[in-house]
This record gives sequence, structure tokens and C-alpha cells, in this order.
Amino acid sequence: MKGRRVLASVICSAICAFMLLPVSWGSTASPQDASGNKAIAKSLGVIKSINGNAITVTPGSGPEVAVTVQANARILRLAPGDKDAKNATPLQLQELQVGDTVRVRGYASDDGKSLNALEVILITRSAVQAAGEQVRQDWQKRGIGGIVDSVDAATGSVNISLPGLTSKKTIVVHTTKNTVVHRYAPDSAKPEDAKLISWQQIQPGDQLRARGNRSADGSEITAEEIYTGVFPRWVGTIKSLDASAGTLSVQDLSTKKTVQVKVTGNSQLHKIPTEMAQHFAMRLKAMMPAGASGAAGGSSAANGNAARPTQGGGPPSGAMGPGSGMGGGMRGGGAPDFQQMVSRLPTSTLPDLNLQKGDAVVILATEGTPSNPPTVITLLSGVDPILQASPSGSQAMMLAPWSLGGGPPGGENGNP
Repeated sequence: MKGRRVLASVICSAICAFMLLPVSWGSTASPQDASGNKAIAKSLGVIKSINGNAITVTPGSGPEVAVTVQANARILRLAPGDKDAKNATPLQLQELQVGDTVRVRGYASDDGKSLNALEVILITRSAVQAAGEQVRQDWQKRGIGGIVDSVDAATGSVNISLPGLTSKKTIVVHTTKNTVVHRYAPDSAKPEDAKLISWQQIQPGDQLRARGNRSADGSEITAEEIYTGVFPRWVGTIKSLDASAGTLSVQDLSTKKTVQVKVTGNSQLHKIPTEMAQHFAMRLKAMMPAGASGAAGGSSAANGNAARPTQGGGPPSGAMGPGSGMGGGMRGGGAPDFQQMVSRLPTSTLPDLNLQKGDAVVILATEGTPSNPPTVITLLSGVDPILQASPSGSQAMMLAPWSLGGGPPGGENGNP
């Protein structure tokens, strides 16, 4: 599952590295130009089926596209990293395979659901993976993440905070006319479900991750790509649960309010062994200033409306994987890397966790909608020792959606 999420989160950017012209998932360009003649349209996606010269292409978003490959159509394969069609290798139609990623170019129907292809450019899975690795490394090298404090409409900049255990740092994210901004769907943490928005739609309290060039002192970044969204986290105790239905009722420790969440097959559930939790709690307590220890008392859902991501540079669907912090499970600031610790834990199911009423849990979830409750992205049990160690114990468990389940690790202070 991790590998699939990584590929989904970077495939669009990765594929663009092979293209001679700007492209996006789905069909582009209008069916007719200003003169009323048929205009050229493009579609980028994965081949779902092949029947003779008829191909069904599934874009990353939007409806499937029925492609008819014309007899005189060019069919080419670009090598990984090559942007010049002059160096492309000609192919025969029968060499295309289900699962291949292609960009097709030709005349689209008025509804955009079919296309007569004049050109098909094949991007093999190995090429996508190779380009995807480059994109992941770039997110690690030039990515930054935090919570949106404010949006400056006059300058097109966004101020984000990168909180730590004892202090926070403020970063100014500059947007340009070329900045691509995505917003996560309220019921999904998958990047492929994110929608393109304008930077003006970014809101205070959003979690935001940006990729671009930073200033020399690291206080500013000019973003080329931004992902933003709301992902609440609750630190609370279980009031009721129905393992068969995959539903939980949790009382938040800070607000005392009860929230209903649902668990799906994509939810990641972990139980922290007691000894591991105690060890982490001891290290965490040692890092706190004198007089700061005590019971945990705040959830991000109540204080900021979102989980607070670490100051790492992973892409929006990154992993709590090895390397997500500094070596030895320590972050650059000296705090133990909770995400790295959790990445080594096996995933479980709701029945296997054997949760009981009153058990403490930390839950990261989607925003949810009025008709659908939040969906659990990650649930952690066995956290009692950590929450008892420090009032910032829950803050040490800063889980962002792009830090869950299958992406590249993000380094601390932007250092992968």
C-alpha cells in the first residue's frame, strides 16, 4: 500500500518531466478553437483496456477517456528524463500494454469523454518510478510544511508556523502566477483526490506543504507547488466502539466533546508497545523545560483545528518511514522522532487492537462532511505513558496526512 500511495502522490509531477508541453491529468483544451475548428486536446492517464485500436485511459481524476488511435498516429516511447521527442523510440500499437501510462493528443469529443488520437506517448512504469524518485527527493530537499497563520492577499504570500516542543518558527511562503496549488478533499487524504485551487483559497488553520526555492536564511520560500487541507487530530479516550461497523466514539481530552469517526480499509492502526511508549516518554520528558511536565492537555482539533506537521520536506503523501528524522530516532532539535518510531510498528485491524472503553488514543482524520463523519487516517493506541509524561506529549506526535502510509521521509529543518 505504501508504494502505491507514493506513486499516486508524485505521478503527475513525475510524468511532466517527460512531456514536451505542459500537461495535466484529464483532458485539456476546448473541443474547438476561436475559429470554430477542432482544437487539439490532450489526456494523460493509465491504460485500463486495449481492444484493437481502441484504448480506455483512466486519468488521475475525472471520467475515463475512450481513445481511438488513428492509423497515421505517432506512437512513441520517451526514455526516463528525456524531453525531446526527436530521441523517442517509435512503437507499434500492439506494444502498448494495460497499466502503461500514456499521454494521448488528438481531437476530443464535445463532452471530453472520447478522443481521436494523432499521437500517443508512452511512459513506462519503470520510467514513472524513476521520475517519481526524483520528485520525492526534490520534495525532501526543497519542501517545507506547517500550519497556515495568515494569508496576505496584497502580496500573494502565506505565513506558516512550524511548531516545536518549546518554540515555533515562522516561514513566509510566496506564490507566483506559476504556483500550482492543490486542496485535499474533505473526505480523503489521497493526493489524487485533491483539487486544483487558487492560492486565495488557502485558509488560516490549514496544514500546508510547499515545494520551491528557499531564501538563504530559510525564512522564506517561493513555492512551485503547494498542497493544503484540514486534518484534525484528537487526543482522547474511547467512549464506545463498534469493531464490526468500523465506528468509534472518542471524547477529546481538551474540549470534553465527543467526536464520531469511522475506520476504513485505508486507515492505519497501530498499537505502541508499553515498553516503547515508556522509553519515548522518558526521553520526551527529559527534553522539556523544568516545570513543564504533567498530563497532556490539548488536541490539535481544539487548538488550531489541524494536526501540526513536522518541519520536514516530504511530499504530501509521504511516509513515517526510516529517515523521517535524524539518525537514531532523534530530530534535528534533539527531540525523539516519534514518526520514525511509529513507522516500524506493524499495522493492525480494529478487532485485533481490542480497544476498550476508556483507552487513550491519538487519532488523525480527514475533515469530514456534514453527511459523512471524519475518516481515520491513523489511530494510535498504547499512548498513555506519552500523554502522562508531558503537556506537550501529544504535540510530539505531530502526524500530518502526508506523513502517513507510504511516501518518502521528510528531514528535519528541511534536511532530508
